[in-house]
Amino acid sequence: MERDYVAINREVWEAEAAHWVATGVRLWGLEVPVWRNWGASDASLNLLPADLAGIDAIELGCGTGYVSGWMARRGAKVTGIDISAAQLATPRRLAEQHGADIMFIEYNAEATGLDDAAFDFAISEYGAAIWCRPDAWLREAWRVLRPGGRLVFLGNHPLVLVCSPLDGAPCDLRLHRPYRDMWGADWAEVTFDPSGLCFNLTIAGWMEVFRAIGFRVTNYQEIYIPDHQTETSASVPAAWGKTYPVEQVWHLEKPA
Repeated sequence: MERDYVAINREVWEAEAAHWVATGVRLWGLEVPVWRNWGASDASLNLLPADLAGIDAIELGCGTGYVSGWMARRGAKVTGIDISAAQLATPRRLAEQHGADIMFIEYNAEATGLDDAAFDFAISEYGAAIWCRPDAWLREAWRVLRPGGRLVFLGNHPLVLVCSPLDGAPCDLRLHRPYRDMWGADWAEVTFDPSGLCFNLTIAGWMEVFRAIGFRVTNYQEIYIPDHQTETSASVPAAWGKTYPVEQVWHLEKPA
């Protein structure tokens, strides 16, 4: 892969920013967080600690910033990072509207420019978790976390990528690309729903990266589509995602 994925992905999100405003407004207003793309409740997943009082937290690839807003509501001192200036206009406005004191800054999550060991908790819901090179953004997360700090990230399950047609059509029951040596996919010029370059690894591939950096895995979750869903969303048919996992969540810790 030799394409400038950082520039391509920044251009995608600059162009898409306006389309996510309404979703951001809705999610900022929730009392109990739900996680995309299928609205799984945090009451069952527990991606966010219930009490973040006194915690320095960072969201890597914050988009409209609702996760940052949820963390601030639970007491954290929050920094949100995003590569798109157009995207950041929304969380800055919504943070002011909700009375949330959050620092939103325009950086690449692979090189934030922030101080070493500045945070206790880091999270990425999609964001850096799929749009940045795993070895790059995870090393940066390690650098900015304090010893004993935790990282949680949610993104597409690798099975979704394996079962996604090369033209960008919704995933189906065929294997369209190899699992071995998976790195991600270039969606920039596909026929259906073109976007940018996303990254994913095999389960063993993720574990290898964690081990090389030094992260300890404390939990791993696979998310299926809820029974009440009937539509196709994010190129995943509901029937497919009730049988196969559509998303994965990694819970990591930087040893003290």
